Amino acid sequence: MAEIIKLSIITPSKEFYKGEVMELNTESLEGKIGILPKHLPLVAILKPTISEIIDEKGERKKFFSSSGILKVLENEIIMLLDACEWPEDIDADRAEKSKARAEKRLSEKSDIDIDRAKLSLLRSLMRIKIKEI
Repeated sequence: MAEIIKLSIITPSKEFYKGEVMELNTESLEGKIGILPKHLPLVAILKPTISEIIDEKGERKKFFSSSGILKVLENEIIMLLDACEWPEDIDADRAEKSKARAEKRLSEKSDIDIDRAKLSLLRSLMRIKIKEI
């Protein structure tokens, strides 16, 4: 039997996922990371990306994960995220409109929070990308 690790993915509005997995792949501000059972303790700041779990049956499941925090301790992973969506739940039109707004704000550069606009653009791009997979 394959080794497993507990995973909880929580957003402000819901518990997105709770179960046992063989692997989690995501991305922190420092780069891509993979978490396997018996991983060393870790706290990381996450960036919007396409994350992937390999569940206890060996099935790969990809999802959009927004900004947040990842904690690994004693064979358990907790992801606290601003937002999280399965590909089929993403509104592609809304993501395209959000992308266009963010690009417009960045091109105008007038009294805007550039970091916030860049983050909005990245979230939109990741939502669009996962719909294309």
